[in-house]
Amino acid sequence: MTVVAEAADGRAAIDTATAIRPDVVLADIGMPGADGIEVARALAGTGIHVVIVTTFGLDEYVHAALRHGASGFILKRSGPTLLVEAVRAAMNGDMLISPQLTVRLLRRRGLPHESPSVVLTEREDEIVAMVAHGKTNAEIATELFLAPGTVKNHIASVQRKTGARNRVAIAAWAWSTGRAGPE
Repeated sequence: MTVVAEAADGRAAIDTATAIRPDVVLADIGMPGADGIEVARALAGTGIHVVIVTTFGLDEYVHAALRHGASGFILKRSGPTLLVEAVRAAMNGDMLISPQLTVRLLRRRGLPHESPSVVLTEREDEIVAMVAHGKTNAEIATELFLAPGTVKNHIASVQRKTGARNRVAIAAWAWSTGRAGPE
């Protein structure tokens, strides 16, 4: 991993990222100019992954960041090892949320009822649950005896049906609708 740039504020982070196209941007919730959520929103769909690194683990920040395309949400007190893993996860199209946040969010949120407006196939349901448990496309393909391209096609279909921007949003949707549960 190589640090290719630094920015003094969120607006500069967006401009710099747009100009040099790094693989991952680390952004704080409390940046001046544009906060981390605004950075994630501005860079969503560009192929640049945004990992939020902050001291503020408030539920509303986590939900907003994931809803706007962040590929991870790490508390600064989690340490450098988890930060490195979050960057690696983002690069692989996965997500990482600080474990203490994940446990708290799941306990508070519970498992709501299914939204009747989204209808998935049985195979899509299987894949959504596996994405929610952090499995990569390759792991899903191996476990379900599918080609990796087939897994990607199912994930793209789920994204269209749910309006999710990425697999992080699919996972958040799966947990919030009760499609993901204990393995």
